[in-house]
Amino acid sequence: MLPLLLLLPLLWGGSLQKEYLWYKLQVPELVTVQEGLCVLVPCKFSYPQDMSPSTDPLYIYWYYASDNIYRRSPVATNHQGQVVKTETQGQFHLLGDPKTNNCSLSIRDARKSDAGTYMFRVERGQNIQHTYKEKLNLQVTDLTEKPNIHILEPLESGRPTNLTCSLPGSCEGARLLTFSWTGDALNMLGPSTLQSSVLTLIPRPQDHGTYLTCQVNYQESQVTTKITILLNVTYAPENLAINIFFQNGIVLKVMENTISLTILEGQSLRLVCLADSNPPAELSWFQGSQAPSPSSIFTTGELELPQVRIGNEGQFTCRAQNPLGSQRISLRLSVLYTLQLLRPSCSWEAEGLHCSCSARSQQAPSLRWRVGDGLVEGNSSNASATVTSSSAGPWANSSLSLRGGLIPGLGIHCEAQNDHGNQSVTVLLLPEGRLSCPCFTKVKEGFGPLILILIRGALMGAGFLLTYGLTWIYYTRCGGPQRSRSE
Repeated sequence: MLPLLLLLPLLWGGSLQKEYLWYKLQVPELVTVQEGLCVLVPCKFSYPQDMSPSTDPLYIYWYYASDNIYRRSPVATNHQGQVVKTETQGQFHLLGDPKTNNCSLSIRDARKSDAGTYMFRVERGQNIQHTYKEKLNLQVTDLTEKPNIHILEPLESGRPTNLTCSLPGSCEGARLLTFSWTGDALNMLGPSTLQSSVLTLIPRPQDHGTYLTCQVNYQESQVTTKITILLNVTYAPENLAINIFFQNGIVLKVMENTISLTILEGQSLRLVCLADSNPPAELSWFQGSQAPSPSSIFTTGELELPQVRIGNEGQFTCRAQNPLGSQRISLRLSVLYTLQLLRPSCSWEAEGLHCSCSARSQQAPSLRWRVGDGLVEGNSSNASATVTSSSAGPWANSSLSLRGGLIPGLGIHCEAQNDHGNQSVTVLLLPEGRLSCPCFTKVKEGFGPLILILIRGALMGAGFLLTYGLTWIYYTRCGGPQRSRSE
């Protein structure tokens, strides 16, 4: 009998050893999760399935390793009739099907109090009731993870777009994490909208280049983590303006459409077009009120006129265009002519000398004649002279008719003036000396063309020709100056 009693423990030990080989648990020894986040613990188990009828229900449990399984509730189980710990309700979940040997555990909204060691147990009927020796060590650290902001589509002005703030490792519907948004682009949104992880934003042009912050708060410890991004909002050109640089250094900024700009002829002018847009707009200039042909476009935002001419008058338009739209701004350029005194002309007629003079400028000038020391202007007439003047638009015209003989040293000048200046031209200048012979009344017959040629020559810059030419005529036709009897 004694040998048999000694053999039974050996048989039982061998059987127990074989039985324990059938119970295996594959679970990570250490799992780390940040507080407030979620973690999935993969788990596989095996047991001797032939030791229990297949009709017996299969139950699996996760317990605190320090708890008495007969006195304490599990933290998670598939046994519907088993109450789980209050502090882990809705937090610890079994994933997968135990019938496929899946014992994976999901832990959401991790807290510092969740840290510890956990053990796994399987039960099936009377024969399968086993607590595995492998343990799960859970470590919960401080929340240091930074959130991410996901923009599903590019931000375009006026188009609603959803932005999602998420924390890597967090679960959907996390209860202990709260979200909040701050930024200049949110000043029109209500508080409730700003406390959701999903933000619906209708961006504006002024929101481009501003900062948007998503902050995540963990309620248990009041720890916060946040991320800030720079908004890139696309929008069509707006706020067009023209900077006008004048020759004298004055700079004028124009934001109104189709203003009038007056500039003196010959001065330099630089027009710089500016537009606010994203992406940057292509700027181009064209002249005229109608849409330009490609050849007439200045494909740059800067238009420079080194010397403004009359032909530059008209409307100049700057167009700013990007893929989202275009905008235009125009100005009308008026050129103020400098005072121009045109070449006068003279002719000898039966009644005497007849001269005409013309001038033009943006502001119509006035003309007058200086005959010797006298000044004749407007419309007047007397026994020796008649002046007839008229003006139309930028032009002014005047004519002078002199009757009778010409005195030595006589000078005839045409003068033009307006608010911007004055000019004078010498029409006739006679030499000093006595002119008593009637040669000037007869000069039309033989020397009239010569006098006209000499007058024209004088007006072209050789005034001395006229003076000495007339002197030559005087000497050749009249025999030189007639001296008085006392001489």
